[in-house]
Amino acid sequence: MCELLGMSANVPTDICFSFSGLIQRGGKTGPHRDGWGIVFYEGKGFRTFKDPNPSCDSKIAQLVQSYPIKSCAVVSHIRQANRGEVSLENTHPFTREIWGRYWTYAHNGQLTGYDVLDTGHFKPVGETDSEKAFCWLLSEIEKHYPEKPDDMAEVFAFIATRCDRLRELGVFNMLFSDGDYVMTYCTNNLHWITRRAPFGKASLIDDDMTVDFQQETTPNDVVTVIATQPLTNNENWHKMSEGEYCVFHLGEVVATNQDEYQVKEDA
Repeated sequence: MCELLGMSANVPTDICFSFSGLIQRGGKTGPHRDGWGIVFYEGKGFRTFKDPNPSCDSKIAQLVQSYPIKSCAVVSHIRQANRGEVSLENTHPFTREIWGRYWTYAHNGQLTGYDVLDTGHFKPVGETDSEKAFCWLLSEIEKHYPEKPDDMAEVFAFIATRCDRLRELGVFNMLFSDGDYVMTYCTNNLHWITRRAPFGKASLIDDDMTVDFQQETTPNDVVTVIATQPLTNNENWHKMSEGEYCVFHLGEVVATNQDEYQVKEDA
């Protein structure tokens, strides 16, 4: 299996603290040695860093860890290969364009019977079940919505129905973003936490690092972090249930199939 990391924030925020914990799991505190990647959105553009080498000793990962790139939407992944060789083209996240926007995707899990998925003109570059599923999702979205609709909540509800179909093929935990929204979909292991005032201290599980967020934020900041497994040992993370999806915009839940969350209107 692999591990995911995502972020949605209402102000450009760096993810150095969470990323520092994640990369330790890429060969040091975890078995995910088969590559890593991260995407930072900036306006309509994005920065991508990928490396098929273990993240725990990757020089590129050290650069990202020490270089505080700030973004409102981030998608990251560390890989334990089960489909496809260890190579750059098989390294998540994957990015494609729809409606003049870049969409980024990362998947944790393993699928069977995915060869029958019709991806239309979206062709996988690598050999993974993950990228094949991504191309199928994009093809389904484009067929159902040839033009970008006004109601993005409707779009994400549609995407969730297609994720339900992929879940029938195996384990399908996913992060999906267009730079404005970050969508999560869970089969078995996915957690998230929203940090807002009053901020406190957080300590990483996988590294000897503690941050006092009160010293790093303003009272108006809202930051949601999504991870396969909790990254800190002194905070309460929400564990998602099977078939649950959430969509975050500027750090807040704006769409979900769960009644327990307060959904805020899109600004």
